[in-house]
Amino acid sequence: QYESGEATQYISRRAAIRKLQLSLNDFRRLCILKGVYPREPKHRRRAQKGSSEIKVLYHTKDIRFLLHESIVWTLRDYKIFAKKSNRDRAIQDFRNLNRRLALFPEIKLDHIVKERYPTFIDALKDLDDCLTLLFLFSTFPSLHLIPREQSNLCRRLTVEFLHYVIASKSLRKVFISIKGYYFQAEIKGQKVTWIVPHYYPFKPQSRQEVDFKVMSIFVEFYTIMLGFTNFRLFHSLNLAYPPQFPSSLLQDNEDTIKDEASFVSDRIAALNFELLRTDKVQEDEEELDIDMELLEQDGDSKRILKMKQEAQEMTRLRSLFKGLKFFINREVPREPLVILIRSFGGKVSWDSSIFPGSAFEESDETITHQIVDRPSLATQYISRDYIQPQWLFDCVNRRQLLPTNKYFLGEKLPPHLSPFVDSKRDSYIPPEEKALLDPSLIETHEQSDDESEDEPEKEEETVDQELLDAQLQLAYQQETAEYKKYGGPDGVNEDELEPEEEDEDEDDDDEDEDEEEELDAHTRRLKEEKEKMTVQSGKVHKVNKRQVHKAEVDEHRLQARMVKPRHRNLFRKLIREKQTKEKEEWLLRKKRRTIEAGEKEDRKVAKREARKLAAEAAAKACKMIK
Repeated sequence: QYESGEATQYISRRAAIRKLQLSLNDFRRLCILKGVYPREPKHRRRAQKGSSEIKVLYHTKDIRFLLHESIVWTLRDYKIFAKKSNRDRAIQDFRNLNRRLALFPEIKLDHIVKERYPTFIDALKDLDDCLTLLFLFSTFPSLHLIPREQSNLCRRLTVEFLHYVIASKSLRKVFISIKGYYFQAEIKGQKVTWIVPHYYPFKPQSRQEVDFKVMSIFVEFYTIMLGFTNFRLFHSLNLAYPPQFPSSLLQDNEDTIKDEASFVSDRIAALNFELLRTDKVQEDEEELDIDMELLEQDGDSKRILKMKQEAQEMTRLRSLFKGLKFFINREVPREPLVILIRSFGGKVSWDSSIFPGSAFEESDETITHQIVDRPSLATQYISRDYIQPQWLFDCVNRRQLLPTNKYFLGEKLPPHLSPFVDSKRDSYIPPEEKALLDPSLIETHEQSDDESEDEPEKEEETVDQELLDAQLQLAYQQETAEYKKYGGPDGVNEDELEPEEEDEDEDDDDEDEDEEEELDAHTRRLKEEKEKMTVQSGKVHKVNKRQVHKAEVDEHRLQARMVKPRHRNLFRKLIREKQTKEKEEWLLRKKRRTIEAGEKEDRKVAKREARKLAAEAAAKACKMIK
């Protein structure tokens, strides 16, 4: 028993460590570097050979694969090195100790990178986590488990990658969130998304919350991987690698190591310099024009037209800020804005007295936009627009230069919509996003103050009109009832006529009745036609929610009956997911209604206070005149 099947396909972590003859920390490090992770078996009891205890399991073939890895011998050499160096330190044999330190065993990860990513496209597909982690570590100060050399290496590699994004103009989407700044670039046809964290003073974390030792193992592998990737990307653009920065930047001295602000400002300043090329500068627009000519020869099919439209849109996006000069105020976070502006052809600068790397001064008259994040400025230039930082992000996501009037100083900014969500999703879509997708669905959520105050007057007018119509209808009904009761407009009742006169008029009445029947049929027909032609007030169709809910429940029960017994768990899972989506959508709609109601009430209160103040001022003016 348990000599075939799942029992032989899985191995516990304890047995794997015993087989590899490594410690738990070394085994964890080896698995991270090689990309081997625990597996969840389909039948845990069988995989654990009848044991009901929950164990960490690995594929047996993965552990067999690790047996032939050369790093295993290096990890064993570490153990031998630690024992011998401790012995030399204990007997104070410093000559031998220095000799051993010079021969310290080093792990080489180049072959692992080539092994895990056989092609360059495979490395680009797995670049998201790599960039996010390295951008995070590039902001860390010197810690016990994170030496300064590691954060310096992360800073250099991330700056090199950003320079490639700027030079190739491959940035496509940006978004501001609580976690940080989301960026998405299209490199060799692959979409690469990463997060640049907000810059805050570092707050030490307890080891229980964050295991920096495990994270540093990932960083050790990712630095080698990103180094290979940067080398390949730079040579694809004929850029010199490693890039040459000014001697005053990215140099590690005592000031930059101690001062965290200068460490960050050097990284930002390095982004504002042009890189050296190995050939003459070639315009990317010419290549795109050639591609457009090739597309025009293929015909006018829908696919070709769509490709033409996308190519034209890309050319406009790559030169979105071309010819514009931006100046960033000191209170605005500079790093994401420098990446944005330079990636789309703009020029950027800041106050040279505070941060290094500025290109021009604030007094330059050719500046077109100044980015400010404060309610007002003491001195302003007429020749430039003073905007808030969100304008840049919204322009990139909309792929066009938006009007700046909604982003002026002190203005309430429009909602910042995420470009990473699917526009055709089934969940809740904000009205602003609907308006962007379909301009005919634009909803005026913010009513003017006059309209909000005139609402009660309009309601009173409609009520009066309804009362008047009801009175006229009642009078008409009374008049028709009297006409039928008394037989004519002269007010004489037919029942009060004398019997003699009735006998005399019987023959005439019979003849008149036949004529009246013909006339009545004709008038009735005309009346029905007139009623069809008249405009009648519409009636509100009230939906019975209870009946609708009952119909949905009955339909759900019928669906549940038709599901096979083996698929019932899957059916229940789908129903639960649907219910959670509906609940989330309902909560978002409720939140939106609450916010809009509060804003409307605030506008009303502000208008009333303004009217009171105006009335008080008018009264004071009258008193002064008297």
